[in-house]
Amino acid sequence: MLLNVQRIINAPGERMEFQFSLDLSDVDFGGLYPAQEPVVVTGEVRNIAGMLLLSFTAEATLKSVCDRCLKEFDNPKSVHCEYPLVEEAANEDTGDVIILEDGCVDVGELARTAFILEMDEKTLCSEGCKGICPGCGVDLNQGSCTCKKQVDPRLAVLAKLLEPDEQ
Repeated sequence: MLLNVQRIINAPGERMEFQFSLDLSDVDFGGLYPAQEPVVVTGEVRNIAGMLLLSFTAEATLKSVCDRCLKEFDNPKSVHCEYPLVEEAANEDTGDVIILEDGCVDVGELARTAFILEMDEKTLCSEGCKGICPGCGVDLNQGSCTCKKQVDPRLAVLAKLLEPDEQ
């Protein structure tokens, strides 16, 4: 979404609000397409003492799969960003400053990039998720497994020391 901010560039105290939706359903993230619903972006551009400040929040509910127990769950995601806007760069190092092109800023591209960069690499259905047993595949959140603990063959001799004496 291209936003024209010409109207408030020379008007301290003025602001422009905006809201739009982004379609990120085509974004492949680790073999999954988590953004099944549109990402809603709401924000504003404010002129604070002659400086333009763009701030927005991008929110969506992602369809995720827990990396421990493999259950699907809804994962609410919210990303907040702020960027100063300038008409021209004072030096080559612009950092997080966004340079306006003909008084316009592409808020859609900024929101898309910010949302994708803030997506979690690892998703968990809950902090206390115990996962699944690697031996029998039982969901450890719903019960315990019946697998016998395997002893590392390198430590088998030491494990015999823990066994009760048979006399």
